[in-house]
Amino acid sequence: MAGEGVERHRPLGGAWLAVFVLLTLAGLWLAINQLFNLRFFVGFVLLENRYLYLLLATFLSCTFLLFPAGKQTGAKVPWYDAVLFLAAFGSSAYFAWNGERMVREAWEFQAPAPAVGVGVILWLLLLEGARRTGGLALALILLVFSLYPVYAGRLPGPIAGFSLSFFDTIRYQTASVEAVLGIPMRVFGNLLVGFILFGAALHVTGAGRFFTNMSMALLGTVRGGTAKVAVVASGLFGTMSGSSVSNVLATGVVTIPAMKRTGFRPEDAAAVEANASSGGVLTPPVMGAVAFVMASVLATPYVYVAAAAAVPAALFYLSLFLQIDAYAAKYGIRGLPREELPSLRKSFREGWFYVLAFGLLLFLLVYLRQEALAPFYATGLLLVLAMVRRDTRWTASRALGFVVSTGQILVELVTVLAAVGLLIGGLTVTGVIGTFTSDVVRIAGGNVTALVVLTAVACFILGTGLTITASYIFLAIMMAPALIQQGMNPMAVHLFILYWAVLSEITPPVALSVVAASGLAGAPVMRSMMEAMRFGAVKYALPFFFVYNPALVLQGGTPVLFLEVVVAAVVGLALVAYALQGYLPWIGTLNNNPLGYAIRSVLTGAGLLLALPERWTTLIGLAVASVVYGGGALLWRTGWLPLVQPEAPAGVKMPNPGR
Repeated sequence: MAGEGVERHRPLGGAWLAVFVLLTLAGLWLAINQLFNLRFFVGFVLLENRYLYLLLATFLSCTFLLFPAGKQTGAKVPWYDAVLFLAAFGSSAYFAWNGERMVREAWEFQAPAPAVGVGVILWLLLLEGARRTGGLALALILLVFSLYPVYAGRLPGPIAGFSLSFFDTIRYQTASVEAVLGIPMRVFGNLLVGFILFGAALHVTGAGRFFTNMSMALLGTVRGGTAKVAVVASGLFGTMSGSSVSNVLATGVVTIPAMKRTGFRPEDAAAVEANASSGGVLTPPVMGAVAFVMASVLATPYVYVAAAAAVPAALFYLSLFLQIDAYAAKYGIRGLPREELPSLRKSFREGWFYVLAFGLLLFLLVYLRQEALAPFYATGLLLVLAMVRRDTRWTASRALGFVVSTGQILVELVTVLAAVGLLIGGLTVTGVIGTFTSDVVRIAGGNVTALVVLTAVACFILGTGLTITASYIFLAIMMAPALIQQGMNPMAVHLFILYWAVLSEITPPVALSVVAASGLAGAPVMRSMMEAMRFGAVKYALPFFFVYNPALVLQGGTPVLFLEVVVAAVVGLALVAYALQGYLPWIGTLNNNPLGYAIRSVLTGAGLLLALPERWTTLIGLAVASVVYGGGALLWRTGWLPLVQPEAPAGVKMPNPGR
């Protein structure tokens, strides 16, 4: 899932590894008992708040074992982390023990003094856990917003709110179902655990290798084939794992060296893989953790969110594919010889059970609507079928790796989701959300486009310093109501915010997918991030297509309208992709001079015009593109537009431009 660490985990061993494994298994057992209603706790009522606090006890505590306080990642757990581990376990367990009493006595408003003291400890531990897992920027923002009720009454107009004392704020933050136990934690406890388990099982059994081999067999020989393999393999694996970093690590170990071998610079190979892998968070049916949060915010079944995300995900991968094709044509990058590629038949024979498990997951999700239980059944089938082949068969070491990798994801996810609940609690209890929405609409003068651009800018700024989940939740609370109030489709608005939040995966300084990919490519991290932004430029434009045309996310409209907007989106994104790379099919590589840049700019603008909802803007965009494209072809044919090769990237031999 998004937000996973990249070489940030402390390599646990000995007794601490045993503690970590036992707590991970205990947390999984709690989830299975709750979701399948097995009633292991005879004579003991496991209310939802008690269940979630127990999950917090098992996973938040492990944060201080798994994530060191600084950059030192030695295997030894220092004494202070052991103390924090015990404090996190004890404070969460205290609230779990008092679960019934909390409900009966309304602790969110009148918790006793001892509970407030324990709440202060839990609040501090959540902030420190957020710092270790999500970074200092996330921790500072959560600190400011978790204490927002303390000073909200002294703030000016639009951001003023109802005030509480510090201790009343702590009561609400740690005991309310709108704060630490808010939507993010409830989504985790009721939906996410099984999908994390399924993604970890795929990773450990080698699904990344299967999808990469299949993609290599299909596309390895074509122009820029190794990069196109990265797009297809990461897209296929991403549909199952929903994790950007796991996607990079699973498929990038094969695709990145292959890209470098065929002529891609290391930073370009890292950028392509990071973009392709980050799309997994946006690709149904699994997607990322934030998609499940979105379903809860919209109060709609997750399967509807997955269905709405299908067409935009396909458009994203298509536009990335076209941009890679333009890059490969521009620099003459060819594919690999057929004899060096795996056999399609052999690859499928070695991994057919992944397809079967995927099919079961889809059947249970779409047909039976078993959202919470479907991934558990699919994981069970995968674990059994993996025993068929020797190289995927379960061994003691593989089973241990499965539990450890699952625990690592769960620990980080629980810590971030519970900590982000502090932000929700601070904004909810002050009542600032409603007034902020009306103020934003007034500031924008009721202009929908201004609101959309303002939301995109806010997402971009937050995404450069926060995880996907944190930036999405903040904007979903603060900005989405304003857009919906102006008549925009709720599903399209929330997907718009999700897409812009996912940009944190390729945008400095977070860009965890790029960090992982650059490590595999041996490329400078910052240079890789800059290239990732360039290759992902279409991802910045795509959300505008479906926020203005909700038919793209299956919201209303006729089949004819859907076909119109899909065709317009494909043409528009293709124009943007090829113009950004400076290569035009059937013409060639554009000159790096004012005329060449002018043509690229006009074609980019024409492509973006196709995003607007009005039919006349679509016609103008198509007319401009046709005139410029046709004029460019005519100028080239008559010799007025010479196709001068730009300077080749280091290490790339430059033949004539592809046609």
